[in-house]
This record gives sequence, structure tokens and C-alpha cells, in this order.
Amino acid sequence: MKLLRWGAAGAERPGMLAPDGTIRDLGGVLTDLSGPALAPESLARLAALDPATLPVVAPGTRLGPPVAGTGKVICIGLNYADHAAESGMAVPPEPVIFLKAPSAISGPDDPVELPRGAEKLDWEVELAFVIGTRAKYVEEAAAMDHVAGYMLANDVSERAFQTERAGQWTKGKSHDTFFPCGPWLVTRDEIADPQALALGASVNGAVMQAGTTATMVYGVRFLVSYLSRFMTLEPGDIVTTGTPPGVGMGMKPPRFLRPGDVVALTGEGLGMQRQRVVPA
Repeated sequence: MKLLRWGAAGAERPGMLAPDGTIRDLGGVLTDLSGPALAPESLARLAALDPATLPVVAPGTRLGPPVAGTGKVICIGLNYADHAAESGMAVPPEPVIFLKAPSAISGPDDPVELPRGAEKLDWEVELAFVIGTRAKYVEEAAAMDHVAGYMLANDVSERAFQTERAGQWTKGKSHDTFFPCGPWLVTRDEIADPQALALGASVNGAVMQAGTTATMVYGVRFLVSYLSRFMTLEPGDIVTTGTPPGVGMGMKPPRFLRPGDVVALTGEGLGMQRQRVVPA
């Protein structure tokens, strides 16, 4: 299934993408796509529905973030060896973990804000996964049982805030609109291998990133188990798994985003995103 949320920001309703390409309203079936709605038994009930019996959502309706009520956005840094190289950093011996403020979450096609005083706004296409059931001290063999599904994400970053202002990376990662995700949550059964997905990003039509999750250093299964040793993963938590090479910071000379630029992202089986940069 491809599950989504549609409507005005802050007033989204749950929905699903039907086989005919229409968006169907799930508001009569569940309150929102959050918490218990992401559990396996809930997803099984949704999968049993006939989309043709559900109301059609008008074409062109805004899509919001696919998941509501997210408590944590956990990011994995330098998780592609070639991206680490372009960043001038070594591949870490264990996953680099940092957090992104949940207030950064936005819809897949919502504008991205250039913060006040920002000079180095950058893009990062990523595979993200969403937790469906609580995970604490999980073994790798059982790790995937805790994943509800996958989605496309843009880990928008302000590099000066991230690396030149002292402290940790979070302040360069957490401005409003710095985590566009979606357009939909693709349930785990539809992605045969999360380590074999093409990812791409372009700016103003020029291809910047063309990678694959096959070159990820630490894969999804390992990350679920690893993270669960340090923090409890709750339903609705999002883990975004790092980016392949091709970010603006790694170019010579560096290339950063300015108002009016348009970033487009693609993920194999995950859909597309498109964001225009606007001043905050």
C-alpha cells in the first residue's frame, strides 16, 4: 500500500493511493496515520479495504507528511562511503546519529525556507523508514518486524549552521521545512529490498545526485537493531538513512540553494518530491 495524508497544513486527513492513481480518503476509517494506525494489524485492515469504495480526493490537493504524531526524527550521517569522501570525512566505525526537530517535517512539495542569515542551504535525497511497533533492544533477525514502511525524504541542511557555528549538527538540520517527506508511506511488503533502491536529486533540472541504497554503509535492518540499543523507537518515529554523493557542499566550487531554486527528488518505488526555495 501507499498511504498518505492530504489537505491543508495542520488539517490533513489520512488517505491511500488507489491502483488507478487516484487518492482515496481514509478519514471515515481512521483518525490519522499515527501511532496505533501503523501497527501490523491496522495496516492489514487497511490493505483489506477496496479503494473503489472510498471517496475520491480532488486531483491537485496538497499532500502533507505521510505520518502524523512523530516523536523523533533520527538521522544517520555519513552513511554512504562516497558521500563521506566528498564531505572530507572518514567512514565512521559506528553509525553517526543526530536528531532533527520534528517541527522541521513538511509535505513533499511544500516550499523550503531559506533561514534568516543562511548562506549555505543544501539538499540531501534519502531513504527514510517509519517505525510501526515499539522497538527496544531488538535483535537484527527481528528488526524488520518493527518497520511499518518507507518514504522519500530531503534532509535539508544549512551547512554553515551545521559545521561552522560550534556544537552539534542539529541546529543546521532543524529549521522549519527542513524535512520534506513523502509523497506517501510505502508499506514494507511493497519494497522487496530497501538496499537496492535508486535515489536521485536535481536542482533547476540539472541532475545532482544519482545513487543507490546498495552503497549504504549501515543498512535498515542493522540500524533498527543498533538504534534500539540507545533509545526506544516508538510507532511514528522516522529514521532517515543518509545520502549518496552529489550534495552542494561537495561540489567544486560548492553550490548552495537560493530563493527561486527548485529541488526535485526521486526514489525508486517511493514517488517524487518538488520544492521551491523561498525566504523565511
